Parts: sequence; C-alpha cells; structure tokens
Amino acid sequence: MAVRVKQRYSATKWDVAIAMTIAGFVNLAMMATAAAAFHFSGHTGVADLDEAYLTLQPLLSHAAATVFGLSLVAAGLSSTVVGTLAGQVVMQGFIRFHIPLWVRRTVTMLPSFIVILMGLDPTRILVMSQVLLSFGIALALVPLLIFTSDSKLMGDLVNSKRVKQTGWVIVVLVVALNIWLLVGTALGL
Repeated sequence: MAVRVKQRYSATKWDVAIAMTIAGFVNLAMMATAAAAFHFSGHTGVADLDEAYLTLQPLLSHAAATVFGLSLVAAGLSSTVVGTLAGQVVMQGFIRFHIPLWVRRTVTMLPSFIVILMGLDPTRILVMSQVLLSFGIALALVPLLIFTSDSKLMGDLVNSKRVKQTGWVIVVLVVALNIWLLVGTALGL
C-alpha cells in the first residue's frame, strides 16, 4: 500500500511539474508575442482586450486577431471548467455534499450575465475579478500546508521542517502581495 501511495505521489509531482512548465512556456510565448507585436511597433498604449484585438489585425493579420480571441474564450472556458470540477471534487470527496449540475452552472455563469446586462467595462471587471481571485491562492495554500504538515494524514510523505518554513514564508509573501494589489487596484495606482 505504501509503495502505491509513493508511486502516486511521484506521478502527481511529475504531472504538476510538466503542466506548470507547459503553462509557463505558453505564458512566456504570449508575453513575447505581445512585446514583439505591440511594443516594438510603437503600440505601447494597448490597455484592454478590445484594443489588443483591433491592434493585432493590421500588425499580424485577421487570423492572428481571431486566434487571440478564440484563445481568450478557450482560456475562460478551461478556467471555469477546472474551477467547477475542482469544487465538485472537494464538495463530494471531502464533505460528501452534492450540488446539482444546473445549480453549479448557474452559479458560475450568473456573474458574467450580470456584468453583461449592467453594461460594465469588461476589462475593468476582468482585472477586479483577478485581483479578488488572487486571494484564492492563499486560501488554498494555508489548508494545503496544514494538511501536508500533519504526520497523521501524510505518514512518511509529511512536509519536512524546511518545506514548512518555506511554505509559510511564501504564504505570508503571497498574502502581503495580494493586499498590496487590492489596495493599489482600489486606489487606481
């Protein structure tokens, strides 16, 4: 049994490392493309997604602008699906609580419909949502660190003292940066 758990742990570490590496390269490619397309061509004032789309058309092509738009849709859908599925797994697996599919879908889509119906600036709402969602990192890190530091739960795979200390430093840093980001965004800095 212990060998199987260690194999799963090792496989999970590799899975996360590979996925994060790929995501990092995708983000790096997007940043490099934006720098090449906008900054070096003199378009340094691109401030929102509509402007980015319209600026891409003459610089790269209509196809590039379309791929940009479709990529945003795919990113939005995948993040929504991942968030919803993760919530479902936690609710069903840990606390044995089941929420009907239609309720989950309504709860995840309702904020978007409200923003659309109210005619709010989508870029500003997107930025504000990301600022608020950044606190989710700390809300996930704290229980993760507590659970993985508990030898009763983790057995031989419990965090070492060094990992615990590093983890808490990261949590404090993330929370401090989140507060700074929230205050800066609220004050328009």
